[in-house]
Amino acid sequence: MAASSPSGSSVQPPSALRVWTRAARPKTLGAAVAPVVIGAAMAVEAGAFHAPSAACALLGAVLIQIGTNFSNDYLDFLQGADRGGREGPTRATQAGWVSARAMRRATVLTFALAFASGLYLVWRGGWPVLAVGLASIASGVWYTAGRWSLAYLGLADLFVLVFFGPVAVGGTFYVQALALKAPVLVAGLAPGLLATGILLANNLRDREEDARAGKKTLVVRFGRGVGRALYAACLAGAALVPPVLVAQASAPPWVLLASGVAVLGGGALVRRLWQARTPAAFRPLLGRTAQMLAAYSLAFAVGWNV
Repeated sequence: MAASSPSGSSVQPPSALRVWTRAARPKTLGAAVAPVVIGAAMAVEAGAFHAPSAACALLGAVLIQIGTNFSNDYLDFLQGADRGGREGPTRATQAGWVSARAMRRATVLTFALAFASGLYLVWRGGWPVLAVGLASIASGVWYTAGRWSLAYLGLADLFVLVFFGPVAVGGTFYVQALALKAPVLVAGLAPGLLATGILLANNLRDREEDARAGKKTLVVRFGRGVGRALYAACLAGAALVPPVLVAQASAPPWVLLASGVAVLGGGALVRRLWQARTPAAFRPLLGRTAQMLAAYSLAFAVGWNV
C-alpha cells in the first residue's frame, strides 16, 4: 500500500532498512571520511599513528554526519522546507515513511552515539577534543534549526569549510599525535574546500526550492553565476594546497598526485556545472564531486607517505 505524504502525494514506501539508509544519505558520508583519512595518513608519516584513536575519530565523524542528516530531515519537515516534487532525494519524514517523532529520536540517538564514541578521545586528548566534539554536534543541530540556523542564514558554506577541513583533519591528527602542526591545518583546507563544493552543487540544484523556503544560501542571495564561480574556486583552491605544502618543504613531491586529481577531475566538473541550466542537470554533480573528494583524499594519503 502506498503511503500518503504530507504534501498529498502518494509514494510507495521502501523497506524500513532502506528508509533509514536513505535518510542517513550515505553519499554524503564521504565528506566526513575524507578528512579523517588525510589526518590519519599525516599521523602515519609523523610516526604517530594510533589505531584506536583513528577508529574513534572516523566513527564519530560518520555519526555526526548521519545525525546532521537526520536533523535536517526532521527540522526541514517541521519548517515546511521540504515539499513534494523536490529535485533532491526523497526526505523520509516529508514522504511519510517515518514519523517526525521517530526521526527526532533517531537524531538524538545518533548524536548521543557520536558523543559516546568520542569519550575515549576526550580521555586521551583532554578538553580541546571535548570542545571540538561538542561544537561539531551543536553545529550539526544548528545547521537547519530554525530561521536563524546556518543553512537559513547562508553560513553553511563557512561551517562546511571549517569543520570538514582544518577542524576534522587537525582533530584526527591531534588525537593521535597529541600535538598539532601548521601543515596539518593547511592540508585540511583541501577536503574542506571540496566538501564546500558538494554543498554548492546541492544549493545550485535547489535554488528555487531554497528561496521559497526562506533559506538564504549564497546561491539564493547572489545567484547561480556566483555559485558557479565559488564552486570553481573551491576546486582550484584544493588543487593549490599540495603545491603550497611542497613549496614550504612540508610535504613530499608525490603529494602533488592529489593536485592532479583535482585538476583533471575538477576541470570536467566545472565545465558541466557551467553548462547546467536546470535543477535536474545539477543533480549528477553532487555525486561526481563527492567521488572526486574521495579520490583526492586517497591520492593525498598515498602521496604523503611515499
